[in-house]
Amino acid sequence: MTGTILEVKDLVCGYDSFLIKDINFKVNKGEFIAVIGPNGSGKTSLLRAITRILKPKKGSVYLEGKNIRYMGVKEIARKIAVVSQDPGVSHITVEDFVLLGRIPHHQRFQFLDNRKDFEIAETSMELTGTFEFRDKLIGELSGGERQLVLIARALAQEPELVLLDEPTTFLDISHQVGIMDLIKRLNRESGLTVIMVLHDLNLAGEYSQRLLLMKEGRIHKSGTPDEVLTYQTIEEVYETLVVVGKSPVSSRPYIFVVTEEERKNLI
Repeated sequence: MTGTILEVKDLVCGYDSFLIKDINFKVNKGEFIAVIGPNGSGKTSLLRAITRILKPKKGSVYLEGKNIRYMGVKEIARKIAVVSQDPGVSHITVEDFVLLGRIPHHQRFQFLDNRKDFEIAETSMELTGTFEFRDKLIGELSGGERQLVLIARALAQEPELVLLDEPTTFLDISHQVGIMDLIKRLNRESGLTVIMVLHDLNLAGEYSQRLLLMKEGRIHKSGTPDEVLTYQTIEEVYETLVVVGKSPVSSRPYIFVVTEEERKNLI
């Protein structure tokens, strides 16, 4: 699986109070990219621009060579799935929620899910380990279970590209690793292209192939985890003292924070 699936060219978009500016990058099919940066740096705005929730003030976003400005909503939804932090509903069963992912594939005047829709939803739930509580209401699930259900709905769309907005926020370490392992496995085994916004620099460095580091609405640096996660770059962008070492297991960069007391001892 080769070729460019997404290209962002000279993008400027956002709100009156904040814009992301001069955004340029390409994503190859099958890549796993993490978008990192401080709060308010424009990470979520970038995801919204890719899905046309935010309209560009300048520049363009191309999906498989087509400008998304001229693509229909259902056409985009058959290619791109979005995993947010909150389902937005609680009084709906897991199975019915996952089946919502099939709507972009419904034919004209199709008001009910057909056999294929149910089969794909079931497969998506099995892949994410959510099939066992398919009859539960969303509101009855734990935070980790809800996140898995959000991923199952995204998979039911049969996308080529999935965008995830901080999927590990508020989860304990076991659920964080479980979610990241699942996404990595789908990326590796199914060729799913992944763009994921993450706050945790160590998770981003451990799981992604490439990082986009944002600062004040611009891409400050992009490259492999080794290229981006240097102590000089992190201190420059986050304005905090860190030590960068290597994971003893994967040899990928690992960031250690330096506390105020330790900083005083270094002086």
